[in-house]
Amino acid sequence: MNHQAVSGIFFEESYIVPADQTARSLFSRLPHGRDYAEQLIECLATGYLVAVIESVCIREVQRLTDVDLEVVVGRSIRIDHLGPIPPGSPLRLRGWVERLGDRSVTFRVHAQDAHEVVCEAVVTLVATSRQNIESRITAKVTAMRELSP
Repeated sequence: MNHQAVSGIFFEESYIVPADQTARSLFSRLPHGRDYAEQLIECLATGYLVAVIESVCIREVQRLTDVDLEVVVGRSIRIDHLGPIPPGSPLRLRGWVERLGDRSVTFRVHAQDAHEVVCEAVVTLVATSRQNIESRITAKVTAMRELSP
């Protein structure tokens, strides 16, 4: 990870909320959410909002890493989902590097629609050895196969 370049990251990104990213849509696909999904609102699910924000932050860091040697993964996300975001809403995401560690970077991100700030988030990512993480995943997959009948 190029620390000097990463420290200067600032992004402003537009995102239009798709109709299939609502709370109702997401929870209807989850086994424990199907029973009450229809009672939920037709607004962007917090889980999708997290994924949108994390994906933009990861993209920015990946541009400054050697993707053959490193992979950028999420360590922590703190999000305040402050307002409803209906499908079709244009969001403006603004983010910047707040803190830089040895292998980590923490972003502060604000999202707003045409009416209000709808989200404030803090996202910490880690650039880790691709080989290391792939071998850890392989070990877990092997262990699962050994345990299954």
